[in-house]
Parts: sequence; structure tokens; C-alpha cells
Amino acid sequence: MIKLRLKRFGKKREASFRLVACNSTSRRDGRPLQELGFYNPRTKETRLDTEALRLRLSQGAQPTDAVRSLLEKGGLIEKTVRQAEIVGKAKQAAARKSAEKKSLKEAVENTQASEASEA
Repeated sequence: MIKLRLKRFGKKREASFRLVACNSTSRRDGRPLQELGFYNPRTKETRLDTEALRLRLSQGAQPTDAVRSLLEKGGLIEKTVRQAEIVGKAKQAAARKSAEKKSLKEAVENTQASEASEA
């Protein structure tokens, strides 16, 4: 399977990435099938070869999560909500709700304890 992924290059602590098409079993910095773009996270500079990307996507290439977000920002693919995001947001909401309940319960207990000590 062909994957669209980021290939790291540049100096230590000053990484830049090339957007490449490569075999899914190859190494991250191995030899790619084709270079399709460039991304610098420090300056947020992005250059994409739109024609080559559309061709690879039509051939069935699967982008990684980071590449998917770059392509969505570039307007090459439409933004979709993945199942993992839905599940993660539901878990976060449930955790927030239980934390609120716990803090309210502690506040009620503290007020009851202070009232009892005053009496």
C-alpha cells in the first residue's frame, strides 16, 4: 500500500519535512517513490505539488494523520471527522462532567462541615 507521509530532514532541533509517497513498509527516512511537497513547522511554510497529490490520492494512497491535516488546510481533500476523534471527544466530555460532579460534591461537603463546626 502507498502511504503519503512526512520525511524528516534538516539540522538537529530545526527539522523540516518533505511530503513523500512511499511504500507502507519502508522506513520513515528511506528512499521515497515520489516527493510531493514540503512543510516547515517553524515558519508554517507549506508547498504542495497539487497535481501529483491528486494523482496519488486517486490511485488509493493513504495519508497519515499529519499529512491529512496539511492536505485539508491546503484544500486538496475535504475535512472529515474520523471515528477516533468522535470517541476521544466523548471521553473528554465524560471526564469533564465527572470532574464537575466531584468538585460540586466536595464543595457541598465542605460547606456542611463548616456549618456543623459553627453550630
